[in-house]
Amino acid sequence: MRQMVPVVGGALLVGGILLGLWSRPTDGQTPPPPPRPSDAVQDAQTPRAVPEMRPEQRKTEHDRSAVFHPGTPAPSSSALPTQPDEGRVTGFDFSRDPFGAKKPLQTFEETMKADIDAKPGVMAAQRKLLESRFNLTPRQDPTVKMSRGKPVPVGPTAKLDDGMTWDRLAAMKPEDIRTRKLFPSLALPHPKHATGGQVFPQMQLSMFPRLERFDVDFDLPEAFLPEFPPAIFLQSRPELGDVSRGEVVSLNNFSRLFKDLITPVQLDGLRMLVTPLPQEEFNATDDRKSAHPSLGVACLDCHVNGHTTGQFHLNPDNRPQERRFRLDTTSLRGMFNQQIHGSKRSLRSVEDFTEFEQRTAYFNGDQIRAAKKGMTILDRVRVSHMAQMQNMFDFPPAAKLNAQGRLDPARATEAERRGEALFFGKAQCSSCHSGPAYLDHQMHNLQLERFTGEPPLGPMKTTTLRGIKDSPPYLHDGRLLTLEDTVEFFNLVLGVRLTRQEKADLVVFLRQL
Repeated sequence: MRQMVPVVGGALLVGGILLGLWSRPTDGQTPPPPPRPSDAVQDAQTPRAVPEMRPEQRKTEHDRSAVFHPGTPAPSSSALPTQPDEGRVTGFDFSRDPFGAKKPLQTFEETMKADIDAKPGVMAAQRKLLESRFNLTPRQDPTVKMSRGKPVPVGPTAKLDDGMTWDRLAAMKPEDIRTRKLFPSLALPHPKHATGGQVFPQMQLSMFPRLERFDVDFDLPEAFLPEFPPAIFLQSRPELGDVSRGEVVSLNNFSRLFKDLITPVQLDGLRMLVTPLPQEEFNATDDRKSAHPSLGVACLDCHVNGHTTGQFHLNPDNRPQERRFRLDTTSLRGMFNQQIHGSKRSLRSVEDFTEFEQRTAYFNGDQIRAAKKGMTILDRVRVSHMAQMQNMFDFPPAAKLNAQGRLDPARATEAERRGEALFFGKAQCSSCHSGPAYLDHQMHNLQLERFTGEPPLGPMKTTTLRGIKDSPPYLHDGRLLTLEDTVEFFNLVLGVRLTRQEKADLVVFLRQL
C-alpha cells in the first residue's frame, strides 16, 4: 500500500524547497524579491473566489432583480398614500445613509467614485500648502540615527518671508508678528478636514494595504517620519535592548515574538492591542473609506510597535468640525511614567485611556456613529490586560544620562553640557519638561493666538521628551518637522532670545534624551 504524505507536511516540504530556490541566486540574474509577509487581518477579511460548480451558487433573475431596492416595497396599509410623503422617509435616514452623503439613498459606489475623482485635487492642494510653508527637500544628519538606524532629519525647514531671519523674527513683538502675518508655524491641517479620520503613511500601506483610504493620502515625506518598524524596548527586560527584531508586531507574530518575554496577562493584552476593531473609516458599513469592508483598525496599527510612525487624524474633543485640529499619533513609550493621557481629555489612568479610545480616536468622540459602525465595548478585564502591556513599553536607552535623567558629565561633550544648562535655564524648557521623564504631567497653554489670527488652542498636555529624536514631526499636529524647527518655534513663543550657537547646543542635548 502506497504511503500517504500528510497535506501539511507536504506543504512544509514544498515551502522549504521553494524557499531554498528563492534564496539561491541564478547565474547572471538578480534573484526575485522575497514575498511580502502575510497580514492575518487582510487574509481574514478577503473572501476567496471559487468556481461556480453547484446550482445554488449561481445568481438567478430574482437575485438580480430590483425587488430589493428600498423604493420598491408596497406600503403596509392602503391608507399610507394619503399621508404626508406617502408614509415614506424621503430625507436622510441616519441608520442607513453614509455620514456626509449629499443625498438620501446615496450608494457606497457613488460615494467612492466622488471621493476618488476629488482625490487628485485634494492632495495637490495639500502639497501646494506644504511647499509654501516648508522646504521639503530632506537634509539628514550624517552621524545621528534613530534607534534602528534611520537618519535624523535636520532643519529648520519652515520658510520665512523674503529678507526675514529667525533672529529678526524673535526680536519682534508678538502683535507685530500677528499684524504682518509673519508667524511661520501655522496649524497644519488635515488634507480633507471635512471628512477627517486616520491616515497612514505609505511605508505602512506597503505592508498593510488594508489601511489604505481611497479618498486621501498621507502628506508628509517619509524622511520626516519615525522609523518603520520602530524599535521596542521593555521596561521589564531592559537588558534585551530592542526586542522588535525588525518586525512590525501584528496578529501574525505577537505570540512568537513575546511569549517568552512577557507575562501571560501582558501577552493577552498584546493580543487585544493587535486585534482590529471597527473604526470610523475602516468598518463594514457604507461610511467606510476603504475600498472593501474592513474588520477595522488595531491599536498597534496606529501606535506601531508601541510607538508611532506619524499617523494623524483630527482631535475628538472640539466642535464644530472646523474647530477640530490635526492630531498626530503619540508614542506609547513611557506610559508607565505618565499621569494624564490625551491631548485635551486629561484622562487619569491608562485604563481609562484604553477604554475610551473606542469613543474618541476610533469614532471622533461620537458614540452615536460608533453604534452604527460597530463600537466594541471592552470589559474591564481586557482593558486592564491591555493597559498592563502598554505600561511595559519603555523609552530608548540614553547612554549619556545618569540615574536621575541628567547628563553624565564624563560622557557628555561640551556642546551637550551647554545644551543641558540652557534646557534647565535660559531656554525655560524644564518649566514644562522636568524630571527624569522630561514631562510634568500637566496641561499648558502656549497662547499662540498672540502671534497669529488662528483661534486659540487652549491648554494641551505636555508630552515627554525622552527619546525625542525617534519621534518626528513635532507638536501636536506635526507642524514642526525637525528638532531645529522645534527649538526655533519655542525660542519665538517663549521669547527667550537664544543665540544661533545656543540653539545648536540645545538641539545637540535633545538628541541625547
